[in-house]
Amino acid sequence: MLQPLAPRPLQAHALFQSTDLDEARERVAAVFCPHRLETLGRRARLNARQHHLRGERLSLNYIEYGAKALIAPGELDRFYLVQIPLAGGAMIANGGTAYYSSPARAAVLNPHRPTTMIWDEGCAQLLIQIDRQAMMDHLAAQLGARSDRMLTFDGPLDLTTGPGAALRRLALYLAAEADQGRAPLGQGLMARQVESALMSGLLDSGAHDHAAHLGRARAAPRPRHLRLAESYIEANLRRPLTIEEVAAAAGISARGLQLAFRQWRGTTPLGWWRDRRLEAAHADLMAGQTSVTDTALAWGFTHFGRFAESYRARYGIPPSETLRAARTRFED
Repeated sequence: MLQPLAPRPLQAHALFQSTDLDEARERVAAVFCPHRLETLGRRARLNARQHHLRGERLSLNYIEYGAKALIAPGELDRFYLVQIPLAGGAMIANGGTAYYSSPARAAVLNPHRPTTMIWDEGCAQLLIQIDRQAMMDHLAAQLGARSDRMLTFDGPLDLTTGPGAALRRLALYLAAEADQGRAPLGQGLMARQVESALMSGLLDSGAHDHAAHLGRARAAPRPRHLRLAESYIEANLRRPLTIEEVAAAAGISARGLQLAFRQWRGTTPLGWWRDRRLEAAHADLMAGQTSVTDTALAWGFTHFGRFAESYRARYGIPPSETLRAARTRFED
């Protein structure tokens, strides 16, 4: 039997721990929705716990039941739910779709389709609960118009490569930040951008009925002011920039520039600038001809701890591991 990660994610945000079935059902329902909860097997021994970090439009959760458990909430109604197994797995039925979710395959539960699940004994999961209306609003921002139908996901989400692996890394990174007292969710522009990044990650990685429309929207020509802003940022990667400076170079207001990047890039202008610098730093480290410190300084990262955290969130490993692997490759 697979064991949950130790320490458990979101340990600093423990909500409850109980061996009582009724209490577990009631406490989980208070965050999610009323549901049927039963243990399976004559020797089943429940040891349920939930950790919960609430944001403005979504929440991060960690749940385990210990025993094999049947969970039947019906329609979730108010929210989408992404379930990322960290140990064990679960059989998922959401509407007419059924599949097995594992550490390699997340489950995405639609709010408007009935759900029934059987979690394996020892199953432990990190869950992203996203408000239904917030998800539809975010979709509309990406499409440039509101959809006339509910966003519907189909089947499991691949966590091993591409956007799915990035989504998993981001969720675990945010949980780790919360456990270090740097809660990434809550109020403010940065917290909203974090939530938007999670929703964009879900749209990019999950199979859903709006994927083709999103592809056409993103393939459309960029507005002139966005092209000018991106060109200016690319030409000035190595020095500090402000939103006001970039906006002036693009001939648009700072607010207008933020809205353009949010609609077309799913991030902020400075977030896009940071990502380009991380890509440049990654390329230098992959070449194996420099040090982590020199690379960070060369691309404007003066806080080495933050650089390492941002790099790990994007690439899944510390910058030192990238450099070590590159040097080993060249030595071979």
